[in-house]
Formats: sequence, structure tokens, C-alpha cells
Amino acid sequence: MATQHSSEQTTPAKKRFSVPHTYAILFIIIILAALASYVLPTGEFERVKDAASGKTIVVNGSYHEVESSPVGFFDMFKAIPDGMQKGSQIIFYIFIVSGVFGIIRQTGAIEAGINKGVRHLEGREKLLIPASMFLFSIGGFTMGMAEESIIFVPIGIALARAMGFDAVTGTAMITMGAASGFMGGMLNPFTVGVAQSLAQLPLFSGLAFRAVVYVFVLAFAIWYVMRYAYRVKADPTKSVIYAIEKQTSTENVEVDIPDLNARHKLVFLVMVCGLAMNVYGVFKYEWFLTELTASFLIMGLVAGLVGGLSVNSLFDSFVAGAKAVTFGALIVGFARAITVVLEDGKIIDTMINGLTSAIGHLPDAVNVIAMFLIQAVLNLFISSGSGQAATTMPIMVPISDLLGIQRQIAVLAFQYGDAVTNSIIPTSSALMGYLAVAGIPYEKWVKFIWKLLLGWAVIACVALIVAVIIGVS
Repeated sequence: MATQHSSEQTTPAKKRFSVPHTYAILFIIIILAALASYVLPTGEFERVKDAASGKTIVVNGSYHEVESSPVGFFDMFKAIPDGMQKGSQIIFYIFIVSGVFGIIRQTGAIEAGINKGVRHLEGREKLLIPASMFLFSIGGFTMGMAEESIIFVPIGIALARAMGFDAVTGTAMITMGAASGFMGGMLNPFTVGVAQSLAQLPLFSGLAFRAVVYVFVLAFAIWYVMRYAYRVKADPTKSVIYAIEKQTSTENVEVDIPDLNARHKLVFLVMVCGLAMNVYGVFKYEWFLTELTASFLIMGLVAGLVGGLSVNSLFDSFVAGAKAVTFGALIVGFARAITVVLEDGKIIDTMINGLTSAIGHLPDAVNVIAMFLIQAVLNLFISSGSGQAATTMPIMVPISDLLGIQRQIAVLAFQYGDAVTNSIIPTSSALMGYLAVAGIPYEKWVKFIWKLLLGWAVIACVALIVAVIIGVS
């Protein structure tokens, strides 16, 4: 029988603060936007369509007041399906492309190929970290690899420990490789692709500039992880998880991953041809989301068939892949609902005019760094890259137009701000997932990673300033 305690002896447990659900945050913003339509002055800019580029451009100095148009209670809720409708092309693009990657993952080719590459590095100490990080970075800049890297963390830890390193090294050489590629983002359809479509830019434009920045990002990450790894090897007490390492077995962790076979190689061939066709179509024929979605779908179906999937398994894995991104895809609709409310209330241009008036006198370099910092902070609350793009691009793009900053630079500020903080924010499902698998306490990971992320932030700021100077478009 439990012992009864008096109320005087009972100390109520303190409630820990938790970040509100992403959808709750977006809904609160929708409500605040609707309320703001009753308070803020209403106004509009004139917009014209540029015949050469096809972009809709905000005319500088054309802001003028218009009749008040407050958003009612029911209209606020109508904005959500309206936002879903306006974001439908992007939403279905995310669903279908993710479904395609679901098919490819079901063939086992990605896991088998990466496992083959990582295992091949066993015993090659000097190559293990740089080659592993480069290998995973490819997944980062092509398909936005994040959660997909979790399965390889035990393998990375086993290899790292076998060579005298620790679990942090093994985790970092897998996950920070993928994060480096994600930050590079050259062909990432879920962040760069979505942001560029919202900014009315050719998909994957600015690829060469992003590739150069990616080299610096990856090189710094490799140097940082290797420097830490060899310090730990020389003196195990330098490990941020030394106490945990002392108690942990160094036996290899077995992970059930298929061996690379001929079918897997055919799947990789289909993927390479499919991605090459996408790049060719974008730059040669100006493909946009509809054409890219169709191309990805063809690639997925062919990859599934040559990978040995039955018709039923192929479409089951397609649905499973699409289902996995429901959270992120529908966020786009909720985020667009914010824009719908601001537009219906005729206050979005009031906000844009106020912001540009406040910062218009500042140098462009300062403004783009401010954009980067805003995106980095927002990532704590809206960890979905696609959702963050849909939330911020409708405001950042007109601001960049009015300030005379290339839209591509606004996309870069979003891209880097989103990516830099992904490896430290506790709201990241990928981060918390691989830390759980690795058995690394969050605070120990922060102790290890913060200087790397600070270095990435410096690289991002320098890259943005260079982009302003050379006018990346």
C-alpha cells in the first residue's frame, strides 16, 4: 500500500518549458495576422511583370494607402484551405518526390551502397572521416538526407571506436557529412527547390556558387571532426563523453543492411540518369515543378522495377515515402495561409514597406546577414525547411526587390539560416533521433558541435557578403 503524504510535504514538480507544436505556432501567427488587419494601416505596392524574366516585381516608391479590409473570424479559417490550394503545386511536388525516394529506399540500394562504401574504409584510418563525410554529403545536397542517416550511425560508431576514436566522432562523420551537403543544397528539392519556386527563380539556379560554398562548408566540417577525433585518440579524456565511453563496450554493432548487388547498381544508374535529366531539363528547357515532378516519378517507377520490387510493393513504398513527409508538406499550406490572411487584410505590403523603410539605409551586406539570422532563429520554431520557405519567402522576396538585392541572395539567406541550426535545435527530429541511437546526451553534443556551427555561420555570412558583391542571380 502506498504511503500517503500531506499536501505540505508534497512539492509540485516544475513543468519544463517545451516549444509549442509547429502547427500551433503557425495557427497562432494566422490569428495574429487576422487581428493585425484591424490595427495596422492598409496599403499596397504596385506590381508589374518583367517581360524579360517573367518575375512579378514590386515597384519601389509606389506604396499607397487603400481601403481597410479586416479579416473576419470565418475568413481566417478559410485562409487555411485557400493556402493549401495556392501551395498545391509545391505540396504535391513534396509528396511525389518523397514518394519516389520511398521507392528507391525500399529497393535497399541507398543503404547497401553507403554501407559498402563505409565498410570499405574500415582499417583506412586517414580516409575514414573525410571519405565518409563526403559520401553522406552527396545524399545531403541531392535528396536532403537527414533522418535517413540515422540507420548508419551505429556503423559509424563501431568503425570509429575500432580506430581509437569515440561515439561522437562516429556520429559526426555520418550526420555532419549529410548536414554539410544539406547546407550546400545544390540539388535539394525540398529547401532550395521550394524557396526558388516561391521566389520565381529558375530551379537550381546559382548552382555553381552553392557548389563553391559547399566545398568550404564540407572542408571545415572534415577538419573539425578530424581534429577532435585525433585529440581523443591521443588522450581519451578529451572526449566530451569520456565517462560514457569508459562504460561502453567496443564491440561492433550489427545493423541489418543488405549487401550491394547487381540490382542495386542498376538502381544507382537510374538515379544518376534521372538526376542528370532533371538538371539538363531545368537548364536546357526551363523545367519547373510540374516537369520535375513528372521526371522524378518516372525515375522512381523505373528504379523500383529494376530494383526488383513488385507492383504492389512499389506503390506501397511510394505511399509510405509520401506519408513520411505529411508533416512537412502540409506545413506549406498552413504557412501560405499566413500570406493569404496578410494579403486579404491588405497589410502585407504595409509590413514590407515598414521593414524596408527601417533598414533601407543600411548596407546590403548587413541586410542579408540580418535575413540569415532571422531564418536561423525561425528554424527553432519551424524546423521544416519547406514550411519555413513558404512562411518567409513571400515577405523576404519583396524586401529584397525593394532593397535592390538579388532574389537568389534571399534564398541563400534562407538556405543557410535553415541549415546551420539543424544540428543543434532540440526541435529537430533527425538530431534527437541520431543522438538517441548513439546514446549521446544532448548537452554533450552541444558542447562538441557549437564551434563547428559557429564556423559554418561565419562561412555563410562571408558567402552572403560575396554574393552581394558579385551579384549572384
